[in-house]
Amino acid sequence: MELWDIYDKNKKPTGRTMKRNDWHLKDGEYHLTVLGVVAREDGTFLITKRVMTKAWAPGWWEVSGGAAQAGEASYDAVLREVKEETGLDVSNAQGGYLFTYKRENPGEGDNYFVDVYRFVMDISDEDLKLQTEETDGYMFATKEQIKAFAAEGKFLHYDSIKQAFEF
Repeated sequence: MELWDIYDKNKKPTGRTMKRNDWHLKDGEYHLTVLGVVAREDGTFLITKRVMTKAWAPGWWEVSGGAAQAGEASYDAVLREVKEETGLDVSNAQGGYLFTYKRENPGEGDNYFVDVYRFVMDISDEDLKLQTEETDGYMFATKEQIKAFAAEGKFLHYDSIKQAFEF
């Protein structure tokens, strides 16, 4: 059973945990998620397409990410998520933490912080080992292509993370 730490409004751990996807957070309580934007020197970004069996946003484009597990630091969580979903080890890549945003869903029990990272490295198709349970394809997209997917309503979190696609 996966556990997540519960944070207060100042992003400080409360010492309590919650079960994964057990949406009973009170107002002012949050869990932590991470997003890892992987870029290449040519200005393109690795994006993946969500499998159609996903309950939420099937077939949408996204960057790697997920929830930090209980006791796991944000940076360790983003390294793990990127590795799990793409097979890439970004621990020696250029870049790192960019910013945090907060999402509040009053009455839904699902409030969260999102730590956004960008890693720049030389990667090719052969470097990728996609997690087939999560992803149904990928592309190295320009920021214009990503913006076009967002305009179609098919790119997760775009409005919250669009600055991560600016060099």
